[in-house]
This record gives sequence, structure tokens and C-alpha cells, in this order.
Amino acid sequence: MNRLLVPSSALLWGLQIAFLSPALALILVNLYGATTADVGWVLAVYNASGFAASLLIPAYADKKQDYLGPMLVCGALTVVLVVALGVVTTLPLATVALVVIGGPAGVGSSMLFAHLRHSGARPADIVNTRAIVSVAWVAGPPLATLIIGWFGNRAILLAIAAVAVLNIASTTALMRHRQRLARASGGPPAAPVHDGPDVGRLAVVLITAAFVLLQAANATGMTMLTIYVTETVGLDVLWAGIALGVAAALEVPALILIGRLTERFSSFGLIATGCLAGIGYYVGLAFVHEPVALIALQPLNAWCFAGIGGVGLTLFQQIIPRPGLSTGLYLNTRRIGSIVSGPMIAFGSLTALGQRGIFLTCGAVTLLGLLTIAVASQTRSRGTTAD
Repeated sequence: MNRLLVPSSALLWGLQIAFLSPALALILVNLYGATTADVGWVLAVYNASGFAASLLIPAYADKKQDYLGPMLVCGALTVVLVVALGVVTTLPLATVALVVIGGPAGVGSSMLFAHLRHSGARPADIVNTRAIVSVAWVAGPPLATLIIGWFGNRAILLAIAAVAVLNIASTTALMRHRQRLARASGGPPAAPVHDGPDVGRLAVVLITAAFVLLQAANATGMTMLTIYVTETVGLDVLWAGIALGVAAALEVPALILIGRLTERFSSFGLIATGCLAGIGYYVGLAFVHEPVALIALQPLNAWCFAGIGGVGLTLFQQIIPRPGLSTGLYLNTRRIGSIVSGPMIAFGSLTALGQRGIFLTCGAVTLLGLLTIAVASQTRSRGTTAD
């Protein structure tokens, strides 16, 4: 049973996010009468709240060296959030609930990965746990839309609450109980094992900037794929859904495989392979004209995500000794990357290639991210040699 606690927690946290994220816009429109512009503004301030919370809460957890306590609180806040969204009747009140409660509640999954790092988990274990979250994302959005279609918009709030309660009762609380028993028995406190390269502040800044670029390219590719397939390639929207489904299904084995490879190869090298796969995917996508080629490119997409989403997380945990801060900073590269994706879409679409230019821009940005990581790696090597 103990072996199932962390995987179960990862699955439940993944389901909470996979239920809420795709359904949130529908909830805002159907329950509170939000316009498209309103949805944009609400999501912007909601994500800003999440950005701040993913820095402040991990900092507190690092100071206390306790990550399960904040994770338990985040689970409880999820329940409070869905109750608030179910009770309020106006968009301003719903926005307040999302900002004040939803932002901090969303930090819970990052606390799980910080706890794993603090407990001395290997990079392979952390990547495997990340793969379980991807499993939740394969099943979560279709299941959420099914619940909404059958039972209405408020039903998804009940589903999220049920998952959160199950998470609190069956996983987080049990892990916290086990931790207390271990401390009461006189065992040494858990501490992360330093198994990564020694880097300076310049290298950390460069790696963070590189991941913002990589995350921006990934967010742009996901955002634009459906529109691109239907408007530019001229295929039925079904093919866009198939492509996204194939990529999501391949993410899990890609993460498991790359997790095993972390035992043999450096994080920098594995991330570089992910970047090269991403460049190949975006360039190939820019010249797609038929569905077979579209589907054939998805393994490259999956490997790119495994490098950025799996090994990237462990790299941040290796180069920054504070588990909470490192995990929160990594997750915020995704948030900032999503913001950067907007100008990327605008710039790419203004080229002579139209929407195809957007994916060439993604390839160029991924190449820039790869070069930045290479510079950071060399900075680290020179610093280590000087020591």
C-alpha cells in the first residue's frame, strides 16, 4: 500500500487539474455569463495569482522543510474553491474565489514533487511520477466534458471536490502520517541528495530563460494545432484531435523511457535530445500537407515534451538546492511561456508563410533555447574547472 501512495496522489492531483483547466472557461461562460473578453481577463488574473502562490508557498515550505503540510492545505483549498464557485452567482465573486483560493490551491501538485526531492527520490522516480500526471491528462479532459454533457456544468465542480477529498483522505494525509511516525521513531530527517551539477547564478538564470522559450514554443504548438490543421492544412478537425490524442498517449512511455535514461546520461544531454526532437517536429509541421505526415510527427512531439516536462523538472531540482523553490520556479516557466506564446503567434502569422510561419518560429525559438542551455552548460563546466 505504501508504494501506491505517491502514484495515487500524482494521479489524483493530475485529475483535479485536468478536470478544472479545460472546463473553467465553460464554467465562467455558462454559470456567470462571462463574455470571451471576460474569460481572458479572469484567466489572466487567476494565472497571476497562481504565479505568486507558486513562489510564496514553496518558499514557506522550504523554510519549514515540510511539503506535505502545505500540500494538504492546497487540497483543502480545492474543496473550498469548488464550494465557493458553486455558491456564488456573479462573475466578480467567482473571480475573487479563483484569485484568493484557486491560485494557492493549484500549488499542491508542485508540493508533491518537492516532497519527493526532499525525501531523496531519484530523478527517474520523479519523472515516473510526472508520467502518472500525464496519464491523468489523457483521461481527464474527455471525462470532464462527458460529465458536463450528461449532468451539467455544476456537476464537474462536484467531481473535482470528490477527487480532492479522496486525495486528502487517502493519500496526502496517509503520507503525512507516515512521515510523523518515521520522525517519532527517531529516524533521521529526510534530506535531498545532491546529485546534480554545481552551477552558479548565471547558469541558473540562463537555464530559466531557456525553459521559458521552450515552454513558449510548446504552448504555441498546442494552442495553434487545431486551427492550423483545419484552416491551413485543410483537414477535418478530427485529425487535429487524433494528433493531440496520439501525442498525449505517447507522452507516458516517452517519460518512462527518458526517466530510465537519467540513470545513464546527463540531464543536459537528454534535454538537448528533446530540443532537437522539438525542432524537427515544428519544422516538419510547417510543411505538412496530409494526415499521415501529421500523425507520423507526433513521436517527436512526445519526446520533446518528455525532455522539457520530465527531465526539465529534475534539472531545476538538481541545480537549485531548495526543493520547493526549484519546483515552483520550473512550473512558472510554463506560465511565463504561455504569456510569451501570444507574441510568437502574432509574429509568426505575419510572415509570408502565414500560419506555417508560426511553427517555423517555434522551431527557431526552440533552437535558441537549446543554444542557451548549451551556453549554461559551458558556463557550469568552466566554473567547475576553475574550482
